[in-house]
Amino acid sequence: MEITELTPAERRVRDAFPLGEGVDFRESEDEDPAQGASWGPERTLRAEVLRELLLDGPVREGRIAGLKVWGARITGVLHLMYGTVDHPVRLRACFFDETPNLYGARVPALVLTDSVLPGLTAGALRVDGALRITCCRIAGRVRLAGAKISGAFFANQARLGRLDEVSEEPVLQLGHAEVGADVWAVGLVAHGEVRLKGTTVGGQVNLDDAVLQNPGGTALDAETLSVGTDLRGMRLRTHGRFNLRGARIPHQLNLAYARLSHPEGVALRASSSAIGELWLREAAPVEGAVNLRRAQLDLLHVPPEVWPGRVRIDGLTYRVLTPHLPAEQRLPLLEREPDGFLPHPYEQLTTAYRTVGDDAAARTVQLAKLRRHRRTLPPYARLWGRLQDAAVGYGFRPMRAAGWLLLLLCTGTLAFALHHPPALKPSEAPAFNPLFYTLDLLLPIIDFGQEGAFAPDGWYQWLSYLLIVTGWVLATTIAAGVSRSLSRQ
Repeated sequence: MEITELTPAERRVRDAFPLGEGVDFRESEDEDPAQGASWGPERTLRAEVLRELLLDGPVREGRIAGLKVWGARITGVLHLMYGTVDHPVRLRACFFDETPNLYGARVPALVLTDSVLPGLTAGALRVDGALRITCCRIAGRVRLAGAKISGAFFANQARLGRLDEVSEEPVLQLGHAEVGADVWAVGLVAHGEVRLKGTTVGGQVNLDDAVLQNPGGTALDAETLSVGTDLRGMRLRTHGRFNLRGARIPHQLNLAYARLSHPEGVALRASSSAIGELWLREAAPVEGAVNLRRAQLDLLHVPPEVWPGRVRIDGLTYRVLTPHLPAEQRLPLLEREPDGFLPHPYEQLTTAYRTVGDDAAARTVQLAKLRRHRRTLPPYARLWGRLQDAAVGYGFRPMRAAGWLLLLLCTGTLAFALHHPPALKPSEAPAFNPLFYTLDLLLPIIDFGQEGAFAPDGWYQWLSYLLIVTGWVLATTIAAGVSRSLSRQ
């Protein structure tokens, strides 16, 4: 094609290109580019003309050439596959009849802000600056797998996919890409999967106010995602799996005020991830399961009411747990592990309470752990456990043993004070003392010389047997419980 075979609209763009000046075809700034299919030849550009300009267009010494167009209809395929473009490309508020193909291309900057496209094929794209699809409406797929963007990627307020057509292929494929700065997708609406699997981002990923909808599937697949700072999702709404398995987020994963929903399966999966802080402050209750197995966190901020009925937290480690709440409000979560009793979550919660100096809460968690473990034991072991629990709370409630001893001591003292047992050898027996006689019966080791000198009869004899047996049981359970408590310390 000869460069001279141009329409008036194309000549305007050709003349502005070497000067780096823009051409605005819009009739008003609030014009809707979705009506671009009806635009006439006075604002229509052929994609092949733009391709010629970008790959071999005129330049002028002392000026920075560039393609800057507003409000044009672009017909045909903008085919830049494997091409090297030396000039920035800015096609704002344009209407594309067909999907541009920039696979393997290299450009200084690519701006498609406010444009309407059927799709974008740009896998393995190299962008020396920023890539912008801000406020774009793209009905098909955005394919950026393996792209290398030296600057930032902007998808703020973009609309991807169609509400009435959700396919298995991601609507935004940014997997295994490299972004030197940030990924900005504030207010993004995606009808289909957003894929950031294996992506490396030098700064943060911002999904504040985004809506990711893929019912029954994966809304965000960010498995093994690596970011330099944060992943923000304040007020994020997802309908589908939110997958962060193996992700590396050194600062915050901030999902405050978010709503995560995938009732059919796992709503939030961050197993084997390494995250500085996980925030779900004032978020809606999660609809679906949560999987945090083997995740490593410095801080975990999830109010109890946010957790769903199914959680997997075996191997989860965290240093600080906020907000600080009584152990009784945290313990129900540990009952929701579908695999039944697992000791690690109890040990981790105990460690978190001890880290902040709340030893009473730590003991409560340990007691709850032993009670939960007791349910898994055979009947005879459960009976012995119940005795230890009733006597001393497995060693974590030592004052309970003192209460039992005091009750038995008062009972025995009163009973034997009202009816002195006869002496075995009246001439040699010491004066009877109901208090020390009861202590002699209760305490297996200490001997006050009363038990061997007197022999109760009738029901008092049965009372003495009860005191002896109870004393031995208390002594044994106290020893076992205290030993366990000391070993935990």
